[in-house]
Amino acid sequence: MCGIFGLVTSRDGEIGPLLMEAGRWLAYRGYDSAGCATLSASGIDLRKDVGRVDQVGARLNFAEMHGLRGIVQVRWATFGQLARRNAQPHLDCDGDLVGAHNGNIVNSVQLHEQLQQAGHTLRGENDGEICVHVVERHFDQVHDMVQAIRLAYADLAGDYAFVITHRDENRLYAVKKGSGLVVGLGDDMTCCSSDLPSILPFTRRVLRVQDGEIVILDPDGVQLRRVSDGAPVQREARVFEGEVPTADKGEFPHFILKEIYDQPRAARDLLAWLADSAQVERFLEAMHGDRPVFLVGSGTSFHACLLGSYYLGQIAGKPAIATLPAQFIEQYGPALGPDTTAVFVSQSGETKDVLNAVNLARARDMRVLGILNVLGSTLMDAADLYLPLNCGHEMSVAATKTFLNQSLLFLYLAQRLARADTRQLARLPDLLGQTLEQVSASLDRVTERLAAWNDLYYLGYGLTHPVALEGALKLKEITYAHCEGMLSSEFKHGPLSAVQPGYPVVFISAPKDVEMIINHVNEVTCRAGVAIAIAEPDERLASNVQEYLEVPPAGDWINPLLASVATQLIAYRMSVKRGIDPDFPRNLSKTMTVD
Repeated sequence: MCGIFGLVTSRDGEIGPLLMEAGRWLAYRGYDSAGCATLSASGIDLRKDVGRVDQVGARLNFAEMHGLRGIVQVRWATFGQLARRNAQPHLDCDGDLVGAHNGNIVNSVQLHEQLQQAGHTLRGENDGEICVHVVERHFDQVHDMVQAIRLAYADLAGDYAFVITHRDENRLYAVKKGSGLVVGLGDDMTCCSSDLPSILPFTRRVLRVQDGEIVILDPDGVQLRRVSDGAPVQREARVFEGEVPTADKGEFPHFILKEIYDQPRAARDLLAWLADSAQVERFLEAMHGDRPVFLVGSGTSFHACLLGSYYLGQIAGKPAIATLPAQFIEQYGPALGPDTTAVFVSQSGETKDVLNAVNLARARDMRVLGILNVLGSTLMDAADLYLPLNCGHEMSVAATKTFLNQSLLFLYLAQRLARADTRQLARLPDLLGQTLEQVSASLDRVTERLAAWNDLYYLGYGLTHPVALEGALKLKEITYAHCEGMLSSEFKHGPLSAVQPGYPVVFISAPKDVEMIINHVNEVTCRAGVAIAIAEPDERLASNVQEYLEVPPAGDWINPLLASVATQLIAYRMSVKRGIDPDFPRNLSKTMTVD
């Protein structure tokens, strides 16, 4: 949630276009409001409003803004209503300081009251404004920015990162406590950001800031200081060796559709990397043993973990417990110790819930393994071993190709643990391409059946249970329909009461589970409900349902991956049909960095 980017240069000029470019890379983090501040000899130019960064930037002409340094922020609202006064960046009372934050200041209400009583001019209710005023309170006494930030750090409860600057000096200051913060070092410029992709268009030399550190950014370099005592921290910048992401829709009307169609390429790249990597064997060794391994993720990543637990159990005989991060902490945490291994899964590698669980695992001396898409992320640095997803950048908020590659990676690991032949997975990219073509040609009747309903069910059994959960999540995310995914065998234990004449229920089946699914289909159709199947061709199933989305024959293990593509296409088609922008659904953010 939220994204911040700050840049300082030695050349006074139009930095608005640079800030806009960074803002677009951060757009998936929040689009409730956006703002930009630049500083030059003539003062602070601050422009902000409610809306997405591209909309606000065009309306307020961010591209024409100039100066020696600047800050751009995209907001996912927590404290304070969706209003211009709560958009970031924020000024202090006198207009000498300007700053923006990412995270939650959980004592914001109490600090707001304290500052008002002390005579501060507060223009809104946003906790990012609180950060600026708390720094101002201390700066007015100590007249030193580093010391003021150190004192403010002690006042601000919660997890956050913020960037701030004073109008009288050409440098930026940023501090990290829980939320991501990475620094880039370029020619005659330095910058900082909530995450790496927004920095890579400017420079490949990067430095990751740790919790409890302040970074001072000058045009020609950076300094790190410890918050605890103000002492310097020595850390070398690293050159990012990966691919610089691009943000181009190509021939597609939306990023999400491009990313859905990018899945054959993403799967092929992952399989090629796995075949050549020595990291896989070390990862597998860490998963060996008699004790269950925990698979920990949030949202889409949890669904991939759940599918992974089915794969590991059914293929490798390896007990695996898929769990949400808070569940891992509260339900399992007190019983865990050094003999336990956990795999933490996060597309961004910055998901706060997941990092909380990582911190618990670290405190209990567990083996920490990571699966992630963003190299250089916090999870990558925190893990004993990690495997990258090799998806390429996802711009759309709703995950598609990252779910596919997370699931594929678990399938590959399960087969390796079972000493099975993984070469048959090489046919997956072609099968994905066939699925895209085949399903797209049959979507109209299915989406017509679903479009009129705002309460729906996706049901799966065994291996397709996680796909039902993920398919339901996609509908919720980008169509705003309430859709519940569940085990098909559980539907009769209460939710069956929702069925009425014409009520559609989507059933997803792997080949081995068709007979079981038919039982559950008929519990719906005998009550005049409409059953829609997503499965390989099967005459038995086809004769029991009203609509059938066929995926290519691929066998039990690959079938869930193909079925997930069908659910993505359904959600996309329904979203567009409802006039919703599927790339930026309301109220959501791709990277959740708050509890």
